[in-house]
Amino acid sequence: MEKTAKPRSRLCTLCNEKRAALKRPKTLEQICRECFYTVFEDEIHRVIVDNQLFKPGERIAIGASGGKDSTVLAYVMSELNRRHNYGLDLFLLSVDEGITGYRDDSLETVKRNEIQYGLPLKVVSYSELYGWTMDEIVKLIGLKNNCTFCGVFRRQALDRGSALLKVDKLVTGHNADDIAETVLLNILRGDIARLGRCTSIITGEDGPIPRCKPFKYTYEKEIVMYAYFKKLDYFSTECIYSPNAYRGFAREFIKDLERMRPRAILDIIKSGEDFRISTSTKMPEQGICERCGYISSQKWCKACVLLEGLNRGLPKLGIGRSRGINSEHNTNTKQANGTQSLQSKQCGSLDF
Repeated sequence: MEKTAKPRSRLCTLCNEKRAALKRPKTLEQICRECFYTVFEDEIHRVIVDNQLFKPGERIAIGASGGKDSTVLAYVMSELNRRHNYGLDLFLLSVDEGITGYRDDSLETVKRNEIQYGLPLKVVSYSELYGWTMDEIVKLIGLKNNCTFCGVFRRQALDRGSALLKVDKLVTGHNADDIAETVLLNILRGDIARLGRCTSIITGEDGPIPRCKPFKYTYEKEIVMYAYFKKLDYFSTECIYSPNAYRGFAREFIKDLERMRPRAILDIIKSGEDFRISTSTKMPEQGICERCGYISSQKWCKACVLLEGLNRGLPKLGIGRSRGINSEHNTNTKQANGTQSLQSKQCGSLDF
């Protein structure tokens, strides 16, 4: 009886020489590891060059959490900076939210990355900036709205850390999946202001520190594959306080779309880019927080509003549209104006 011949392994569709090791989630091409590394890095390089994200001599902070996205970002930015002579001074910037059993472990990964990639590391903490840790906030407010506090505080903490490093820009590991999720979330929330800017590859140009997203068109699955094949050192545990985060539902929907049609992620981003905001739509005007000097469309920035609620023992006062304290501020201008009449701690001590 003749033996059935084993099917021959497919060759890489790019080099047609080596055996294919993976199927690209983005294009469904079957390629070898070496070609995957090349196309992955070249696509990010093209995004950087085509969008003129950096200028020679700039100081760049890389938002580093120890997770797969930021670890791959730090590695790739370091490699491309050396290979293509960008002429950038790179730094790692981490935020310690004060989450026992999660952030303390992930920061150990970032400290190893500091040595592995030879990049200086700066860590800023919620406890230093705001006088609160996320463990303390969750103990007070529970798990329902804790992500609101963490997101607002982390964003401002990154800006304040960037100011301490005196960098020109901050790069984050937001990938194509993240941006597609954000487009959907802003539509579901009816958040026209954020919908108009959430797909921009550079944001905050009118703020203290511009932010760049080199991974804007990079799929999350490919980042995971790159980290796995390159054997990069990263922390893979999800935040213990975010199992019921609203974004998680959008993420699952995006994953379902991707399974049916991989290009759906890029199509959602393209749709977000093509949205046009009606000229009759009233957009918030950006100003300066009267309390801490941070950018804000209200008299107080969101971080100050949330922090005041915490310090007054009324944490839910700042949840939602934050009209509570800002309205109270309007009717009691003399009492609330300045920091002398406020017993609670300001949200940070840096000038913007």
